[in-house]
Amino acid sequence: MRNTLLVASREYAENARTKGFWIGILIFPVMLVGVIFVTKWLAEDATPTRHYIVVDQTGSYSDKVDSRMDLRYAAGAFKDFQGWMQKNLKEEFKSNAKVDFESIPPINMKDFDADQFLEEMMAKNKDTLDRALHPGGFDDLVEEARPQLVDEAGDFESPRRKFLRVPLPDDLSETATPKEIAEHLKPYLKGDKSLEVDGRNVDLFALVIIPSDIDKQFEPKDTVQAIADGVKALAGFEPPKVQYWSTNLADTDLPSILSSTLDREMRHSQMVARGMDPNLVAEVQKMKIQVKKLDPDKEEGKEEVSQADVLRENAPIGFVYILWISIMQVASMLLNNTIEEKSNRIIEVLLSSVTSWELMAGKLLGIAAIGITILMCWLASAGGLLLYWSSPEATMITSLLDVIFDDTLLPAFIFYFLGGYLIYAGIFLAIGSLCNTIKEAQNFMGPVMMIMIVPLLTMAFIPKDPHGTLATVLSWIPIYTPFVMMNRAAADPPAFDLYGTSILMIFSIIGVLWMCGKIFRAGILRTGQPPRFMEMLRWLRPGSDK
Repeated sequence: MRNTLLVASREYAENARTKGFWIGILIFPVMLVGVIFVTKWLAEDATPTRHYIVVDQTGSYSDKVDSRMDLRYAAGAFKDFQGWMQKNLKEEFKSNAKVDFESIPPINMKDFDADQFLEEMMAKNKDTLDRALHPGGFDDLVEEARPQLVDEAGDFESPRRKFLRVPLPDDLSETATPKEIAEHLKPYLKGDKSLEVDGRNVDLFALVIIPSDIDKQFEPKDTVQAIADGVKALAGFEPPKVQYWSTNLADTDLPSILSSTLDREMRHSQMVARGMDPNLVAEVQKMKIQVKKLDPDKEEGKEEVSQADVLRENAPIGFVYILWISIMQVASMLLNNTIEEKSNRIIEVLLSSVTSWELMAGKLLGIAAIGITILMCWLASAGGLLLYWSSPEATMITSLLDVIFDDTLLPAFIFYFLGGYLIYAGIFLAIGSLCNTIKEAQNFMGPVMMIMIVPLLTMAFIPKDPHGTLATVLSWIPIYTPFVMMNRAAADPPAFDLYGTSILMIFSIIGVLWMCGKIFRAGILRTGQPPRFMEMLRWLRPGSDK
């Protein structure tokens, strides 16, 4: 045992000094920072302002589009302002902020609806829209709240517009046909030409053409007209459509906003044309039936499903992904170390002082300690970043912290990490003992990777049916047990599955390590070509190591 621990401490010290170890520790917090901050920066600052042209040949929609785009921008500005306020409030005001601007309705950050927010804001005070649409519009609100803000709060900067409408070039008229307009502006859309806006040249992101007869297809029709339209449709006649021209097909924000705005205004005009009261219809559309989610497994009086419950149900997917990455990382580390020591003849020196079983066990323990160290650093960094990230989503952050350090999920994660590590580390260690180079090991790694990819392909489906046939069958396959049972951990799997699969996994670990030990003993000093499959089977026969 002493020799095993000495080998384990050596393995830990050797790997802790490598670049791979420190990269493994840092990669997770760097990814978290990327998801939280870099993604936000890319969305808000890295993407340039998109300039677009709207040619409205009906004369009815362009002002409505401008108004709606202004309102959506205003909603985003007020949302950012509330987030800025929450971030810069002094601690004594964060729990119960006394700043209450009557002209600004509260913003539900979880389910933010820009249109609904704007309607509520306009109902209270239409003048407040000017705050968002003009530079410095929030200055008076900031000064009013200054006593409650931290000293380093500074000033609030309104977000820049993501989309900005620009006029047609001087040499083009709106009365031209849609085809002529499109042909004239294609060089601008392709980037061959640029538009001059406020004394500077800008690229044209998109062109929207609203044909003059777009409303005719929505007018009330009698039976004869409806039949005639049906005949035209069968003959291949297409009704007039709004044209959206752009070379960027990935950014769908602008066409989505324009489509919803045009739909909204078209419905409004058709309600008026058909004698309906748009305000009454809008009131009816706002009506929603509240659905209260209840969990029968919870205590009486606490059955209501909370945000933490929802996060806890979906958290295993993240745990499985981290579990897969961590097992792959440390098992690959074990494989590389074994091949390197074998090719450098270090193994021969080590085997002169310890037995092959002690060497193998020491390697497994040392690399397992490396893996646990990396995981603990990942969990600590996740908790630290979430605690540091103070924002209006504080409730969700608290729920995430509760889920990460849950007294059920965290122990299960550590247990299944050790189980999965020992299974796959035994396989990787056996492969490493058979190969002299990484290139030789890659021939064996192909089938292993095909086996390991299954948990990733199924991890999104198992939480939806945690007790279904797929989840149950995969749970009883030892090489998949750690991943699948971790994925089912939040759904309280049956005791038979929970304990039965754990016992089977433990016996499988013993079997895998026994076979690994036989192969390791016979192959670690072998040179030349890797052994054939039948030769390895002979190594596994009882008494073959005598």
